[in-house]
Amino acid sequence: MLEHQKFLLANISAVKPLFKKELKKSIGWLRPEEMTELHRWVMENYWDTHKEVISEVFILA
Repeated sequence: MLEHQKFLLANISAVKPLFKKELKKSIGWLRPEEMTELHRWVMENYWDTHKEVISEVFILA
């Protein structure tokens, strides 16, 4: 499931509202260890362009 979510997020990253929606969904689907990996991956790949979304979604998680 983690790899699927990474693939999906990478493909929709240009549309911030959709990226945010899918990132929120990911939190509900992934196991805690997968969430740690997703958080690391999102920070490495999208922090520069999506920092507001990432901060909001992971603070609420």
